Amino acid sequence: MKDPASANPTSDLVAFERWLEEIGKTPATGWRWRQKGWFKTVNISGRLYVSRAAIAEFERRAAAGEFAKVHQTPRRKSGKPASEAFQP
Repeated sequence: MKDPASANPTSDLVAFERWLEEIGKTPATGWRWRQKGWFKTVNISGRLYVSRAAIAEFERRAAAGEFAKVHQTPRRKSGKPASEAFQP
């Protein structure tokens, strides 16, 4: 059963940590996003909140590819890319 508060929100603010949990991201990822300026959060008594409008704007920007980067495969300790390090 859904939480009645989420079905009919009374506030425009959502706890930032709770929203991160809902989308499967860690608090560390949320911290990095805030440091990059991707979100404006509101601090209320030491707890961070984000507005539903800011979430919608973030999702719009993400869908437009604004945060996209080229994926880079990490290098192994040998200095070779993982695809070259494994030789059957």
